[in-house]
Amino acid sequence: MIGETQMSSELSGNQQTRTRANFGMKLGPMAMVVLSVLQGSPAMAETLNVWFGTTTPRGGVSEGIYHATFDTESGKLSPATLAVKAQQPGFLAMHPSKPVLYASSGSGVTAYRVQAESKDAKLVEMGSVESGDGGVAHLATDRTGSVLLSAQYGGGSTTLYELAEDGSVARRVEVHEHDDLLSPAGSGVVGNRQNAPHAHWVGTSPDNRFAFTPDLGMDKVVIWKLDPESPALSHHGFGEGIPGGGPRHMKFSPDGKRIYLLNELTLSVTVFDYDAETGTMTAGQTIPALSEETKAKERFNSSSEIRVHPSGKFVYSANRGHDSISVFRVDEAGQLELIEVEAIRGGWPRNFNLDPSGRWLIAAGRDSHTATVFEVDGDTGELTFTRQTQQVPTPICVLFSK
Repeated sequence: MIGETQMSSELSGNQQTRTRANFGMKLGPMAMVVLSVLQGSPAMAETLNVWFGTTTPRGGVSEGIYHATFDTESGKLSPATLAVKAQQPGFLAMHPSKPVLYASSGSGVTAYRVQAESKDAKLVEMGSVESGDGGVAHLATDRTGSVLLSAQYGGGSTTLYELAEDGSVARRVEVHEHDDLLSPAGSGVVGNRQNAPHAHWVGTSPDNRFAFTPDLGMDKVVIWKLDPESPALSHHGFGEGIPGGGPRHMKFSPDGKRIYLLNELTLSVTVFDYDAETGTMTAGQTIPALSEETKAKERFNSSSEIRVHPSGKFVYSANRGHDSISVFRVDEAGQLELIEVEAIRGGWPRNFNLDPSGRWLIAAGRDSHTATVFEVDGDTGELTFTRQTQQVPTPICVLFSK
């Protein structure tokens, strides 16, 4: 179905001007403001920064973190250029209020001052701190920008860091080994993947009182009590995943009442009810991202990333191997319904992201060295490939910033 924005884009410039003028005469100034918002007019358009974290294997083509710009009116993604040379800057995060970007850097974390307008140095290093337990798989700040957290896959741990006033990483505060929480800690359901803890993601609750680390090896989400002032992190409990699911990443619904947990090994999503007061999560529905028949046609499949639309009406997950994005509709009871599986037009979607408006989605194809752009239908949540593709060396993280 062609929406108003699409129809408007097919008119000539003069036709669009006359049409808007006629509408303005009939509807008045206030109605024009509302119409502009609905149509995504140039008055509401933004140019966003897009940062790409990459993998930098020996002999590979990537040199570090890459930068592009994105026009939210046209959906045009600019060519990507090297922002800073770095080793293994896989996952990225922005400070919530300062122009500071954080990147995993092999066995630690690195902070960069953002100079997006600079032609020479878009990112300037502010220092690095070791994780204390090997390679960092994921990192995130808390909601206030007081602390940084990282998840170590190989080490199976969560690390807390204190941030300085300027946003740099002041020090590593503590490392929590997931092995210390249970014995045995690995679920053992999938022998070659779940014999030990493998922390894969970290983030905080909307009220900033708790932190969460999905652990693929444990089939659990480790829940921490977070004190960003001290700062300190203490074990609070677990969210129970499905046996053999392999929890990878998770996201909250916009209202904070639900958690969507992505299961890497079974390519499925588990929906949890979340009690904000007690910091507990209760599992409900689990729904596959791909059918068994579809998975059987691939030699290997695994889930990589999950995102929630800003409206809360849709959830998206990425499927490596099948190289696609699964689209789910959220009903009034919070249940998911699979409505579409869309090819990314690239290889191995390690990551993807929605722009802040929820109108656009950029998918990163690690093996195809591509970033592809899709338009999101605001009514149905379905994706339409815009034929916008840019080359990015081995991208594994997509991050928007203003």
